[in-house]
Amino acid sequence: MATTFSALPEAVERPSGGPRLDQRIHPASRWIFLTILAAGLGFAGYSIVTDTAQVGEGLALGTLAFLGLALMIALGFEFVNGFHDTANAVATVIYTNSMSAPLAVVWSGFFNFLGVMLSSGAVAYSIITLLPVDLILHVGSNAGFAMIFALLLAAVIWNLGTWFVGLPNSSSHALIGSILGVGFANQLLSSGAGGTSGVDWSQATKILTGLWMAPLIGFGASFLLLRVMKAMLRNPVLYAPPAADAPPPRGIRALLVFTCTAVSFAHGGNDGQKGMGLIMLILIGCAPTAYALNRTMPESATPAFVSSVNAAGAAFAAHAAPEPVDLAASRAVLTAALQTRHADTPQVYGAVNALSRDVAQRIGAYGSLDKVPAAATPNLRNDMYLLLDSARLATKDKEKAARTFSEGELASIKAYQSNLEKGTRYIPLWVKITVALALGLGTMVGWRRIVVTVGEKIGKTHMTYGMGASAELVAAATILGAEFGGLPVSTTHILSSGVAGASVASGAGLQPRTIGSMALAWVLTLPAAMALAGGLYWLFLTLSRTVGAG
Repeated sequence: MATTFSALPEAVERPSGGPRLDQRIHPASRWIFLTILAAGLGFAGYSIVTDTAQVGEGLALGTLAFLGLALMIALGFEFVNGFHDTANAVATVIYTNSMSAPLAVVWSGFFNFLGVMLSSGAVAYSIITLLPVDLILHVGSNAGFAMIFALLLAAVIWNLGTWFVGLPNSSSHALIGSILGVGFANQLLSSGAGGTSGVDWSQATKILTGLWMAPLIGFGASFLLLRVMKAMLRNPVLYAPPAADAPPPRGIRALLVFTCTAVSFAHGGNDGQKGMGLIMLILIGCAPTAYALNRTMPESATPAFVSSVNAAGAAFAAHAAPEPVDLAASRAVLTAALQTRHADTPQVYGAVNALSRDVAQRIGAYGSLDKVPAAATPNLRNDMYLLLDSARLATKDKEKAARTFSEGELASIKAYQSNLEKGTRYIPLWVKITVALALGLGTMVGWRRIVVTVGEKIGKTHMTYGMGASAELVAAATILGAEFGGLPVSTTHILSSGVAGASVASGAGLQPRTIGSMALAWVLTLPAAMALAGGLYWLFLTLSRTVGAG
């Protein structure tokens, strides 16, 4: 790929009739940028120290340094994601002269920030469910930390490489490839049945389907939308190249600014959650007492929580085989069920019932999750994780679940899952803020390379107002819909293919060299990220064992 695009200098030569991409920014803006960056990192450090002190979990200096390094890499991934994907939102407004380049990237950065802050968190944990069960349950082990560093570094390295040559690569694609690579490597390096049980293929298939469909959706929907616009909106200004240095008419300009805003907001809401999920894994591994359980749940919610656990346990007990001989055996049954992805059996139902009764008894005795002792936190969190994912897997086949359980029992199990999720899967406000700052600030640097590719090197003619609007409307709608469904999708794939679809619909051709390079990056990202992450995981695991043995 490096032979396809030469490394573009930061001050990109202005094309004939194109926008200015080399405008100087005010010197004070650099100081504002650095101040916000330093404040965000300081806020993260202060929050960690405060949270751990409140639960009596003092972190050793070595653990704190390790945690700081892991968080810096995770936030670095979001920062790189920001400047890698900014072009997808701002290229259209820049190349249609709707906004100047400096204003566009600041505007996009703010709405990326806002998108992260208002996100649901559903995408964060859909990413985590791709990871091997044993590593999630023991995320604080050497293997758990090797997993986190390997997948983060692999995704960052691939993102930086494709950015350097100006390719609109997908950060989502790179991260998911890294996760799958760690899963494969973990299974190959550990003893156990099955060559691929380290990967949840049902979840992986669901997510990968969204990734390969994204270019088709972007191309087809943008093509159709521009054709509809041409049939209904006959203003020729919409479909003519913008005049040099002249902004579009007010109404068209408002439309393009709106689409830029929508894509920025949607991108923040979807992509920001990936960093949140990874940071939560880091925090659970390094400071489990403070972050393994949702200690913000009010004490008044405990009776309803315990009641739902008991009700669901009774629902499973009604269809269960004899319970395992002890709780250790119950945990082993559920762990095996998650690894093999088969949980709709009487044996699993019995294990869920036994462990559910024990969890309800423990939480009831403590009075609330906030009062769980430090020593008991990791075990309780792991048990709740096992129960949540086992209950979900046991009822995943809707038809079989409806034949096995009554409507009342299914309602009890659903309420049970919701309460377990509230107790274990949450995002502290400070994590949202720091990820939002990393993604938002990342949009303001390094954006020129990919802006040029999106704006100049996909279609053979200058981007028109209609082309930009149709591509971004499709991208924003698709990304927001995916976030609602808890699916990670690629902003890059959707919008780049949308620009291509709009170019074809406008009667312009495509530049085969660019399209071929983008397709090559799309095809190579998954195997390259998998290989890189798997190799790094093996290296880090080997180093940790060597240091431990020494």
